[in-house]
Formats: sequence, C-alpha cells, structure tokens
Amino acid sequence: MYIKRNIGWGLILRFAWKNLLFFSFYTASIFSLYYFLDLRFIDIPFQPLSLIGIAVAFYIGFKNSQSYDRFWEGRKIWGGIVNYSRTWANQVLTLVNDDQETKRILIYRHIAWINALRIQLRQPTSFSIKENGAVERLFNKHAERNPACDATKSFVSNEEYNDLLERKNAATHLVKNQGLHIKELLNSGKITEFDKQLFHGVLEELYNLQGKCERIKNTPFPRQYAYFSTVFTWIFVLLLPFGLLNVFENELNDMSQHLQPWFIFLMIPLSVLVSWIFTTMEKIGSNSEDPFEGRINDVPMTALCRTIEIDLRDMLDEKELPEKEKPKDNILY
Repeated sequence: MYIKRNIGWGLILRFAWKNLLFFSFYTASIFSLYYFLDLRFIDIPFQPLSLIGIAVAFYIGFKNSQSYDRFWEGRKIWGGIVNYSRTWANQVLTLVNDDQETKRILIYRHIAWINALRIQLRQPTSFSIKENGAVERLFNKHAERNPACDATKSFVSNEEYNDLLERKNAATHLVKNQGLHIKELLNSGKITEFDKQLFHGVLEELYNLQGKCERIKNTPFPRQYAYFSTVFTWIFVLLLPFGLLNVFENELNDMSQHLQPWFIFLMIPLSVLVSWIFTTMEKIGSNSEDPFEGRINDVPMTALCRTIEIDLRDMLDEKELPEKEKPKDNILY
C-alpha cells in the first residue's frame, strides 16, 4: 500500500514510460502523414469519437468501482483477522488454566497461521497482472514467493513444522491443530466445556475469514469486464489522433498565419495527454483486482501480520518485541 500523500513522478513513470513513448511516436507519425505528406483522407469526425470516449469512461468507471470493492473487502477481512487475533490471545490468557508455555504455544501457533495465510495469498495465479520490467523489478525486491510453511518455522515446534511441509494448505492445518490442542486441554481439565465452545467459535470465525480471502484470491475479476475494458480503451486512444486532426484543422482556419505553425504542434502533446489519462484510469482498475498480490496498491498484509505479532507477544508480557514493519520506497507491504 502506497503511503505517501502524493505519488512521486518517478513511480508514475515506472508505470507510464512505455505508453508515453508509444503515444508520442504514434501521434507524431499520424500528424506527419496528415500535415507534411498531405494525406488529408485519414482524418475522422470528432463527434462519433467523443461518443466512444464517453462510453469508455463509463465502462472504466464501472470496472474501477468493482475493483475497489474487492480491495476494500480484502482490507475489511484483514481488519477482522486483527480483531479476532486479539480475541484469541485474550481467551487463551484468561481461560486456560495451565502453565505459561501452553499459552505461548497457542498464541505462537496463531501468529504462524496469519503469516502462512499471508504468503499463501501472495502466490501468483494464472490471471495475475503483469507489468513492465521497471515495475516488476520494484515488486520483485519485496515479493514473497517462498512456501507458506517457511513463515511458520519460528512459531511452531519442529515436529509441527515438518508436518506442515507435507500439507497443501498450511494455514488450514494450523487452525485444525489449534482445535486439537483445545480438545487436549478439555480432556485434561485445563478448560471447561463452555470455554471450549468459546475457543471453537473463534476458530470457526478464523476459518470464515480465511475462506473469504481465498474466495477473492481464487475468483478472478470477471474477464469480460476486465478484458473488454482494456480493448475499448485502446480502440479509443488509437482513434483519438485521427479525430484531433479534424478538430485542429477547423481551429486553424480561424487563426492568423503567424500562429498556425505553432498551434498545429499542440495536437501531439494533447493527444498523448488524453491517451495517458484513459490508459492510466484503466490500469488503476486492473491493479485493484487482486488485493493480495503484495503489489504497490494492495492490502499491507506483512505490516498487519507484524502488528498482530507485536500485540500478541506483548499480551504474553514478552520484553523483546519485533519492530513495526517499515515502508520500503514509500510502500507498506
């Protein structure tokens, strides 16, 4: 998640430089064909093009709205994970009549669960967005592609860690292990039947929150909206220079001779600007489709996991707590 109030132009250019170069060359070529080679037949009326632009703007607006809903739902889910993590730790500390080590195991296993879930959600899928090399290099500096169980190694026993290595869904088995541990505590008289019901209520909610994350992760944004939004945007921006030829030609007839040579060159930057705005709006929606990829605008799961870890270990009265996650290149992961 980008945390600086204003987005720096260096970051903007990482995303935009290829399109800006293409639009500049493409528009300059059409401009040259029309004004220098006198190919007057290539211009098109601007009125139908403006209708296309309005339709594309509405379509992009719908896509961006739905994409943002996916991001915001993901953020609300992780807000629930934060809240239920604290609830779990509070119940462990107040309801379990056992030594401190048992409480530590239950709380540390929960920390293992949130980290395993985070890394599972960050694994790429067949429909993951692909950016240009400059953006991908920035992303790869902080990406997490290691197996999910690796994040659990410092929070669970070696025996449990080795078992997780054989599992397809480490996060699911960590919650299952919590349930089995609660059953052992009940059988040994360390908790009551009512306590067990409270614990299982929280574990059920953790499964619900995990399932909601997996639903967003494994269900792509409907491709008919995502794909045709891109197609329609590019149809518009590719036709735009042809429509501006007609507009600028009409304007030139009303201008004095000494202004005409300068005025006609404004068509190139204006066309590039409009094209960049439309393609940027379309890309904003594409970048919000999957809020768990660990990219620049996604849910900062690493920071949230660290916040939960600090809170839970502080509740255990530990003194050596980890530092809060720091932003990297103004991005909180």
